[in-house]
Amino acid sequence: MNRRLRQSATVACVLAASGLLFTASAQLADTKDGRDPQDLAELVTTESDRVADLTDRMNELEAEIDDLGKQVGTDLPTRSADLVADESVVTGAAPVSGPGLRVALDDAPASSQSIAGARPDDLVVHQQDVQHVINALWAGGAEAMTLQGERVTATSAFRCSGNILLLHGKVFSPPYVIEAVGDPERLRASLDADPGVAIYQQYVDWVALGWSVKDAGTLELPAYTGSSEMKYATVPAGTDVFS
Repeated sequence: MNRRLRQSATVACVLAASGLLFTASAQLADTKDGRDPQDLAELVTTESDRVADLTDRMNELEAEIDDLGKQVGTDLPTRSADLVADESVVTGAAPVSGPGLRVALDDAPASSQSIAGARPDDLVVHQQDVQHVINALWAGGAEAMTLQGERVTATSAFRCSGNILLLHGKVFSPPYVIEAVGDPERLRASLDADPGVAIYQQYVDWVALGWSVKDAGTLELPAYTGSSEMKYATVPAGTDVFS
């Protein structure tokens, strides 16, 4: 019984080997219109020629990259000193001085709590009130600005919680003082034309919220001293967001 099994296995192996040899021979015999190599030596020659062609092409591309790099080094215009200075002002990297406006917003006095129909929420300065003033000053051509003495940049974010303000990791209480360097007349006109500021002034008249706009002969605004690194949300390591 065991002998029969061994004989059967031997026959199967011989047949399998014969099949492999037959398949290899057929593949070598198939010329596909003469485009494929006919034997191992021809295959080596063909591949060597292809590698040589690719190497030549790579050398050509590297030479082209070098030429382009030289052109960039010689033809790329450099930034003027004025442009660099303007960028420093916009990003808050440089201090700014000049004429402008000083705007102050404050909560209503305690006596306003007795005004008929007034709610506690009506008696405090809100985040949107400060935002309206800052946006109006930017629209009026402000060159630079501070809030509570902190330089305001394009990435600055502040948030009000109750009657306190959070800015650049610091906590401030009212009155909230905004200083802006720019043409005082244009800045005032922009404040007067802003709808959000107009709504705030209605509450100034009703519940006596604090509001003050004064010309400043010369403002000295400091440079931004916080981190310029942008922060963003990330997925914890090992988390499969598609599961």
